[in-house]
Amino acid sequence: MMNLTLDQLLKEYPFATSYFEQNKLDIAGYGDKTFEEYLEHFTEEEVEDQAIEKDKLLANLPIYIEQMKAFLGLEKDNQVLSLTILAGHDKSGVSEGFSELTVETSQIISIVGPTGSGKSRLLADIEWAAQNDTPTGRSILINGKKPDNKWRFSSNNRLVAQLSQNMNFVMDLTVEDFLRMHAVSRLVEDPQSVIDRIILAANNLAGEKFDLTTPVTSLSGGQSRALMIADTAILSSSPIVLIDEIENAGIDRKKALDLLVSSDKIVLMATHDPLLALMADRRIIIKNGGISKVIDTSEEEKVLLEELEKMDSLIQTARQELRKGSALSAKTLEMGI
Repeated sequence: MMNLTLDQLLKEYPFATSYFEQNKLDIAGYGDKTFEEYLEHFTEEEVEDQAIEKDKLLANLPIYIEQMKAFLGLEKDNQVLSLTILAGHDKSGVSEGFSELTVETSQIISIVGPTGSGKSRLLADIEWAAQNDTPTGRSILINGKKPDNKWRFSSNNRLVAQLSQNMNFVMDLTVEDFLRMHAVSRLVEDPQSVIDRIILAANNLAGEKFDLTTPVTSLSGGQSRALMIADTAILSSSPIVLIDEIENAGIDRKKALDLLVSSDKIVLMATHDPLLALMADRRIIIKNGGISKVIDTSEEEKVLLEELEKMDSLIQTARQELRKGSALSAKTLEMGI
């Protein structure tokens, strides 16, 4: 990379601008020079007056770029294409009812089972990339291999983003301030463009619209979850999204899932909602702390899902009309289908 001109370097690594700014180096007008050639233009007096350490600056630039690539998830070996769950055992020590399950990007897996059956334990095993070191004895593979420790222990390489029913903000920020803070931390080139995309996507999910000037502490539960889902899909570098029971979140569930999978995420969701369960490509059945079986969503179930969606649309329309203070009628409900 040190043989690249400054223009070529910034085109490939736009975040390198921060390196030059932090070291108070004005590279304007030197785009056709390499970094070493740029440093040679300083006179001996300038080097002494500005305390320029050429060797140190040259040595630290590639280190800075590699660190930022790791932080931003830009390294090729950071790309997650598949997640594999290797079977463990249930609370009684009985082997789980499958050998392994592989999920690829843009796929959705639902996790169903009674309350307390172990759905959250499975999500936790995935989040921490378990290696036969949790109560279930499960192991997680990334891209078919034992994951590097960076996936397990590094705060910069977050494997998983979690979305749950209970999302409450405590920061005294507007929606725009919150999104800008996240975008800047990710060193996004055009933060405003990303912010505009996120607020548009969030309002497409939320039952009640909100804007960039709204304080995050004033958002309703549904608005908060819509914002975080849009933020996760568009800005988060985490390749895997774990969703814990968002059926009562007050958002358009189908649009939320479509948005996440369109961003090449692997989505696993624990749910009691039959619509969400059947929207998935497959579903994991949890009993007594273990995975009892894995079921592919059948063609018949997909047909039934269409009927369930019509029923759900009726309920959603009725809920919205009642909220507005309207009187319900058969005609009103028909228009909502």
